Amino acid sequence: MNNLLDPEKLKIFASAVYQQAGVPLTDANIIADTLIQADLWGHQSHGVLRLSWYLERLRSGVMTPVTEPEHLVDTPCVSVVDGHDGVGQVLAARGMQEAIVKAKRNGTATVAIRNSNHFGTVMYYTRMAAEAGCVAFMTCNGGPAMSPWGGYRDKIVGTNPWSLAAPAGNAAPLLLDIANTGVARGKIYLARNRSEQIPEGWALNAVGESTTDPREAINGIILPMAGHKGYAIGVMMDILAGVLSGSQFLSAVNGPYHYDKKSGVGHFISVYNIESFMPLEEYNSRIEEFLYQLKLPPVAAGHEGIFYPGELEARNDNHNREYGLSLASGTLQDLARIAAECSLEHLMSDMSFTQTAN
Repeated sequence: MNNLLDPEKLKIFASAVYQQAGVPLTDANIIADTLIQADLWGHQSHGVLRLSWYLERLRSGVMTPVTEPEHLVDTPCVSVVDGHDGVGQVLAARGMQEAIVKAKRNGTATVAIRNSNHFGTVMYYTRMAAEAGCVAFMTCNGGPAMSPWGGYRDKIVGTNPWSLAAPAGNAAPLLLDIANTGVARGKIYLARNRSEQIPEGWALNAVGESTTDPREAINGIILPMAGHKGYAIGVMMDILAGVLSGSQFLSAVNGPYHYDKKSGVGHFISVYNIESFMPLEEYNSRIEEFLYQLKLPPVAAGHEGIFYPGELEARNDNHNREYGLSLASGTLQDLARIAAECSLEHLMSDMSFTQTAN
């Protein structure tokens, strides 16, 4: 196998792994698609690096392979869903689809999901709304990663990522997806897989000292973005995804790398139908003018250009689909281990990318 992987073959492999763990075909395809899409966007911190994490949670039984959500509240504009420890990607995708349908009927809709699991990149789901002619907001809480502002020893607040998405006319959607720590925890795991140091200012070790060692950072504390601002935003996202959803919150939430503990993750989704505000054609015209003005300023030294949120990811996606994916050596080793455990070496060996002649 060469160093470049075919994303479609990688997706088949990832789906096969989850099917062996008891996940139905359609749901296994959703998990696989979220992972490979993150890699295609250039966010390998949330790609197949995490394939084994979800697999171990399925094997231990803390994540249920057959996802069977239950509606606790179902009104024209609001739903509250108990995920019963089902697959986070499946619950999030279904929740977003439901929110889009309700927003199309009623202008806006909110879906809150409790007792879910980690689900990958938030923008995977908000993009669904943008492609349906809607604007969307989504947040999720996570296992403790940072201390309250002013503390250092006790991790209480999660990275609690959030995403906003909107259509961009004829261009790829505007997509924002950020954690409230200075860096997503997955980027530290990726640095470990690449045998790289992390920059100063990303994390503290277990005794509260600055560290550039990703292993020390994983066992320590990730620092908030923009100081107290990142901490405060993270807290408020947990109000929506944890408290208001009826799910777990703060240190009661467990991340995907805790293979023996239920997650208690909550999701919070809000969708707005553009055509309830103005005709879609008018919106498209306005957003195109918006993007035109956004790109007017001269490009500063050291920068390639001016990009709107989501534009670089769309470019990465096109490039990686055309030329193949290059993954970290540690990630490849982990995939090979899983292939051997699942007797799927034949899929792993057939994953090399072959560029089609133009």
